[in-house]
Amino acid sequence: MEHTPLARFLGERSYQERKPPQEPFILASGKTSRHYFECQKTTSFAPALPLIGEAFYAQLLPEVRCAGGLTRGADPIADAIAYYSAVRGERPIHVFSVRKQQKDHGTQRWVEGSAVAGDPVAVVDDVATTGGSVITAIQRARDAGLVVRQALVLVDREEGGMENIQAVAGVGVPVAAIFRFSELREFWG
Repeated sequence: MEHTPLARFLGERSYQERKPPQEPFILASGKTSRHYFECQKTTSFAPALPLIGEAFYAQLLPEVRCAGGLTRGADPIADAIAYYSAVRGERPIHVFSVRKQQKDHGTQRWVEGSAVAGDPVAVVDDVATTGGSVITAIQRARDAGLVVRQALVLVDREEGGMENIQAVAGVGVPVAAIFRFSELREFWG
């Protein structure tokens, strides 16, 4: 499997399963599932960050200049990409963050960070179930004048989220995942 150490971190740190008679997890989407990815346990883990940065950076389209998405799931991923791009020294990828609630003071923006209107961006996130977080980030990024060129997630739970994201992202905007849940389960054995 490509990105084997990162896949191991996800299995050891982020993946949980509940079997009957345990109650299923309630996901951010409101759905329930016996499988849960608490990705922040991996995306906030120092040894995983260079691996995350490298995996995402390798997938970015050449025209992308900024990466970001809905705070908090996207933030450590975007930061890892930016750091990796700076250390690598080829082309810098800057960071933006989409707020869950609009600021009620100052500039009252939904989108913060280094992206400016007209910038080609990648919307990133940690996990996609229905795709709601990525869809919200795409819509708010576009409202701020950013040009969404692609969407990337760390884990696709394979529950229709990627298709929902693609429907909003539109034709010609690639939507992809570093890992699909079925691949991870097979890898973890």
